[in-house]
Amino acid sequence: MAQQALKSIGRLAGVGAAGIFTVNQCLYNVDGGERAVMFDQLRGGVLPTVSGEGTHFLIPVIQRPIIFDVRVKPREIPSVTGTKDLQMVNIKLRVLWRPKIEELPKLYRELGTDFDERVLPSIGNEVLKSVVAQYNAEELLSKRAEVSNRVKTEMIKRADAFHLEFDDVAITHLNFGREFMNAIEAKQVASQDAERQQWYVKRAEQERIAVVTRAEGEAEAAHIITKAMEKTGNAIIEVRRIDAAKEIAGKLANSRNVVYLPNTGGGGSGQGGGGANLLLGLDK
Repeated sequence: MAQQALKSIGRLAGVGAAGIFTVNQCLYNVDGGERAVMFDQLRGGVLPTVSGEGTHFLIPVIQRPIIFDVRVKPREIPSVTGTKDLQMVNIKLRVLWRPKIEELPKLYRELGTDFDERVLPSIGNEVLKSVVAQYNAEELLSKRAEVSNRVKTEMIKRADAFHLEFDDVAITHLNFGREFMNAIEAKQVASQDAERQQWYVKRAEQERIAVVTRAEGEAEAAHIITKAMEKTGNAIIEVRRIDAAKEIAGKLANSRNVVYLPNTGGGGSGQGGGGANLLLGLDK
């Protein structure tokens, strides 16, 4: 009895294990942010339906699920291309992309699971080269937003044929060749030199105007003095001589190193007291 019971339990355990294994082989899970397409060998390949998140049934051996990550993913696409004025530019494009969920069967059938490596670099370089070639180097800097919008529009058009969609497209890096940078630096230096020369010219012009104004003032003063002398004779010269003598006398009077020696009139020549008085400057 005991042996029969043990055999029965063993048979039930085996049947249960086989059943669990069979059920497990008939189920598959689709996690959050993922979708699945089914490959069916009996019905001619990839089925047109897309399975959402959750647990789903399949026929073992005949059917095989292919899981896709449909969340938004970033991708940076570098490219070296030429501008309209034949300047080489290193440019990097950042895209936020994801596959179109309703077109996953077509995507798998045409491109497989590594579609991003096949599609994104090729269309990114193609669009960048075609758009950048329509602008010169200076316009790439001054019209960066316009260039970015045109690249985004063209990328969306091209990606639609490959069953992809973009949430955002932006230029993150823009660097010109060494020759262009040297040319920009030389242009800035030349511009600064030109501004410096303009300043020199303006300063010379102001100095010339000042000299002309000063000469006109002196000529006007000379004309006024001439008219005054014509009316009063030498009186104005005498007045200026007296003013100058008073100024000199005032300075000498305040100096401690000046000694006044009057003429005594006792000269031996017999000409009388015609000698001049003396002012001597004595060092301390």
